Amino acid sequence: MELGVHALELDVALTADRRLVLTHDLTVSAVTSADRRPVHAGDPLYPYVGKPINSLTLAQLRTLDVGVRLPRHPDDPFALTQVPMPETRMPTLGAVLGLVNAYEAEGVRLHVELKSDPTRPELSADPELFTELVVEELDRHGRLGNAAILSFDWRIITHAAALAPGTRRFALIELDTLHWNAGVDTGIDADVPAAARAAGATTLSPEHVMVDETLMARAADAGLDVAVWTVNDPALAGRMLDLGVAGIVTDYPDRMREVWRERGLALPEPVRPLRPVGV
Repeated sequence: MELGVHALELDVALTADRRLVLTHDLTVSAVTSADRRPVHAGDPLYPYVGKPINSLTLAQLRTLDVGVRLPRHPDDPFALTQVPMPETRMPTLGAVLGLVNAYEAEGVRLHVELKSDPTRPELSADPELFTELVVEELDRHGRLGNAAILSFDWRIITHAAALAPGTRRFALIELDTLHWNAGVDTGIDADVPAAARAAGATTLSPEHVMVDETLMARAADAGLDVAVWTVNDPALAGRMLDLGVAGIVTDYPDRMREVWRERGLALPEPVRPLRPVGV
């Protein structure tokens, strides 16, 4: 936010006690989480690494160290994008929304991806309840008007359209999970943007390998903007912009700011830091 971004994207899942936590995976990842201690002596679910998020309470998950990346090896593609913060605890969505509000970052959108796999219902929350809880949390923090609901599971997009029609809704797509959504034709001539629109999406958000002139034309016909993910190479970002994408998801917003600057596009203003800045 201090660098200057249009939006923050984050992933959430639901705990056993219906708390919304930030996690990329529906199970506790052995790469991004390390057990430290059980929440109480003799807890039968300990160790927690490898367990489904929805089988653990917030108290159990908060014992994990999620500030390190394991295993450590030099060719880890994400090693350079992350700064170790040992003893960091898994945050709740509410805590992150509170931090953004503390920055008074009203202009920064919150893009909340609801992690859900309809082919693994034992790992996934009820999509209607899950969507309702996220919408309630965004509303509690005054964020519904400047947020977006994202999911690869389009049942969530449909529920969000009913619960928060004024909030943006991103239908995420990749080749491997298009079949998750009933009625979506995944053949070479499929009109995926039209299906996303019918599901209640306001934006189509494809993996960059799917973006071409045909997809962009169909998205335009469906009345959908396109926000592409994940683009870290400036040259690729330029090609995506030339195709007409409205937004780029990146691990390197500093690189994208340079692309925006070179093209004369309006840059988002940095927000003021919460800490004193040395001269």
